[in-house]
Amino acid sequence: MRVLVVEDEAYLAEAIRDGLRLEAIAADIAGDGDTALELLSINTYDIAVLDRDIPGPSGDVVAQRIVASGSGTPILMLTAADRLDDKASGFGLGADDYLTKPFELRELVLRLRALDRRRGHTRPPVREIAGLRLDPFRREVFRDGRYVALTRKQFAVLEVLVAAEGGVISAEELLERAWDENANPFTNAVRITVSALRKRLGEPWLIATVPGVGYRIDAASDAGGERG
Repeated sequence: MRVLVVEDEAYLAEAIRDGLRLEAIAADIAGDGDTALELLSINTYDIAVLDRDIPGPSGDVVAQRIVASGSGTPILMLTAADRLDDKASGFGLGADDYLTKPFELRELVLRLRALDRRRGHTRPPVREIAGLRLDPFRREVFRDGRYVALTRKQFAVLEVLVAAEGGVISAEELLERAWDENANPFTNAVRITVSALRKRLGEPWLIATVPGVGYRIDAASDAGGERG
């Protein structure tokens, strides 16, 4: 999952980003409305987390732009405006959820995952392919009935690959979806993570490398060895 956090208090924004990373949720930060609109125009986000009182175009304006774009990106308003009228106006602008400050990070994570499940209501909440069973809410993975313990980053990468249902995902897209905008585009983190993930899942290899293109889940469970 990749989210945009629109928050002008730098310390709080960084704390949210770091906390979400520990839950395998990649987060980009926008400290004002103009930056938020720019990032929304060039990146695809699963959820937007908006503070309403920010410099430049307000969080309300950003919410209206998201709704008007037709992208369907869910909006979670995270704000100190805690009156019932504030909440009513927030939902009226198109917010899908509303969390007031101060808040517990764990509650934010739970709400984000719930929004992500609703966003993908047309797909099964538990994904299965080639004997692999991935439960995004419980953060559990089983292969042929065997539980597979994964790191948060390995789980995030596998979630993207499984969601592609056998389609090829480039290393660049994995870096964008499972890491965040601060990731070094020249890093070998994707290759290292995929290699470790293959070993965790065991043989026969489930993740195939498509030379010069990217990676995919091999539905035939015959990835032809560990490459890349």
